Amino acid sequence: MSKKKNNSSIVQVLTQMVLDIFEQNGNTPLNYKQVSAKLNVRDPESREIIFEILKEEAKKSVLKELSPGKFQLLELKTFIEGKVDLTNDGSAFIVTDDEFESDIFIAPRKLRNALHGDRVKVYVYAKSKGKRKEGEIIEIIQRAKMEFTGIVKLSERFAFFIPDDRKMMHDIFIPISELNGAKNGIKAVAEITDWPAEAKNPIGRIKHILGAQGENDTEMNAILAEYGFPLSFPAEVEHDAEAISDNISHEEIARRRDFRDITTFTIDPFDAKDFDDALSFKILENGNYEVGVHIADVSHYIIPDSALDKEALERATSVYLVDRVIPMLPERLSNGLCSLRPKEDKLCFSAVFELDENAYIINEWYGKTVIYSDRRFTYEEVQEVIENKEGDFVNEILKLNALAYKLRERKFKNGAISFEATEVKFNLDETGKPIGVYVKERKDAHKLIEDFMLLANRKVAEHVSKMGKGKHKYTFVYRAHDSPKPDALANFAQFAARFGYKVNTKSDKETAKSLNFLMEDVEGKKEQNVLTQLAIRSMAKAIYTTKTSSHYGLAFDHYTHFTSPIRRYPDVMVHRLLFHYLNGGQSANAEHYEKLCSHSSQMEKKAADAERSSVKYKQAEYLRDQVGNIFTGIISGVTEWGMYVEIIENKCEGMIRLRDISDDFYTLDEKNYAIIGQRKKKVYQLGDEVSIRVKHVDLTKKQIDFSLVQD
Repeated sequence: MSKKKNNSSIVQVLTQMVLDIFEQNGNTPLNYKQVSAKLNVRDPESREIIFEILKEEAKKSVLKELSPGKFQLLELKTFIEGKVDLTNDGSAFIVTDDEFESDIFIAPRKLRNALHGDRVKVYVYAKSKGKRKEGEIIEIIQRAKMEFTGIVKLSERFAFFIPDDRKMMHDIFIPISELNGAKNGIKAVAEITDWPAEAKNPIGRIKHILGAQGENDTEMNAILAEYGFPLSFPAEVEHDAEAISDNISHEEIARRRDFRDITTFTIDPFDAKDFDDALSFKILENGNYEVGVHIADVSHYIIPDSALDKEALERATSVYLVDRVIPMLPERLSNGLCSLRPKEDKLCFSAVFELDENAYIINEWYGKTVIYSDRRFTYEEVQEVIENKEGDFVNEILKLNALAYKLRERKFKNGAISFEATEVKFNLDETGKPIGVYVKERKDAHKLIEDFMLLANRKVAEHVSKMGKGKHKYTFVYRAHDSPKPDALANFAQFAARFGYKVNTKSDKETAKSLNFLMEDVEGKKEQNVLTQLAIRSMAKAIYTTKTSSHYGLAFDHYTHFTSPIRRYPDVMVHRLLFHYLNGGQSANAEHYEKLCSHSSQMEKKAADAERSSVKYKQAEYLRDQVGNIFTGIISGVTEWGMYVEIIENKCEGMIRLRDISDDFYTLDEKNYAIIGQRKKKVYQLGDEVSIRVKHVDLTKKQIDFSLVQD
């Protein structure tokens, strides 16, 4: 390292220490002698450097010179913490924890090797009037990720690793000794091991070889690795799962309410392997109906703080890619012990309701049970029973469907919002290549199950929320959903009006009512997906929290996730807490559970992003053989560099770049979700129908480029 660079690093560190002294002393005015004394600096040369730093920082308007030689910070809140949000041009914005604090702009040269998502400490410059806040990163507190997927590029003496992540602007230098057998052009996972202060590129090693580019397994595993989901379970966890006995003892059955003689069945997708939930049905002597919502008793098998429990918590959720499920629990549990398979005794945690003819709850009971499922139904089989009014358990299914209708009707009457977003599915050949695309339909059979699961989730949350009084409310894991921000809702209402839909935003109830009318009205129309996606985007995101807050989208005062512990860790926490409280336990530690909630919310988002990424890859793969073909699409998004178009026929989405539209110079009108030609004033607006040609497909980037077919 050169002496000059070394000196500049020392001055940078010393500058930081000097400014910290002002912060630590409540911004009391200080001269260079006082600053030196507080830093225990006594030698004349260093004191001279401190004096120079004070003068220099005053020139930069970081400090002000109150009187000759006396300095003070211009603005006390000079240092803040936040997360790096990297832009495409290599600059960044720092998003702070304070929602009222504006984002801070960081120029590329001031990033100091920070990467997208890193938590950093930022030195904020004094803001000139009317200018945006700017700053520089002075410390990386926590890296968001150290592992990346990408391609190995080999030369004789060294290798470089080119990450797939577009937000990772730096290639990783890999010494030959750290290649771990990786060959040129192979797809792999690399881990950053060092990043010297003066080095342009980080140094790393190849951690896993994923395989040849373009192969289905390679690409799906790459998506999982990119979002930080492990590709296998640790040996210890697999061993613990295998060691659990599948024998249910008489003592265990004696501790539980026995439902084995009551009609019980599961309803799931045809390709499901893990059955979380079952319904039991019985007509009571008084003419009412007893409906049991029976959920796999995962918490019976997973001991808190065991290797199995820690792994489940770390993953927090199962991940559903286009062609596979990466389970939260090893297969022995998820598809075996815990899965409510037919004709087997199974342990459950149940919510049992006595309902009258109008689906009003007369009685409710919560506790551990043992069940025996008489039949495993697929959604399609139940739909046939509902439509044809014949088949296995026809009376039970028709009555459950009638009760579900009443629950649903009441839910919407109370202000719940019905979002029926289209879900894209692929027909895959034996190599995983997509040979067809279709939209998954949601019929009465799906809604029947959904309504009874919603009922159990809501009533469990209500039950616990009533325990304890005032400040002594019991700590619990809730599923919360805030009401949308008024300006986001107003923008959506304005846009929907262009299609002739009115959204009344006077109150939460009125908003929900008019959104439901809109969703009903739009069903099956070409603009359905655009409007649904935009409506969802205007909503807040649902999260897990210990704070007792309502669920806006469902219009429930209290809501939780109780019904899917095989695939969601929050449900495991809910089971443990509910069982603890039913047995007279004291309120659990809120701070501890809030941390677990926060982690679960983050992992849920990662899983959703991974799922979206796998869909994008399959869409790109599907259209790769159709380059040059013309389709009709709907404009589904607009940005300053182009517009996204979703093909009506197959729901694949790609981009038309503005620079490729040759008849005019187009710019973004953000407020009206439109692209406008500057000379001819031609407008392309969100929701418009356009004709496109598939121009180019980049599988590595999961990008599809379209060109506009103009009249």
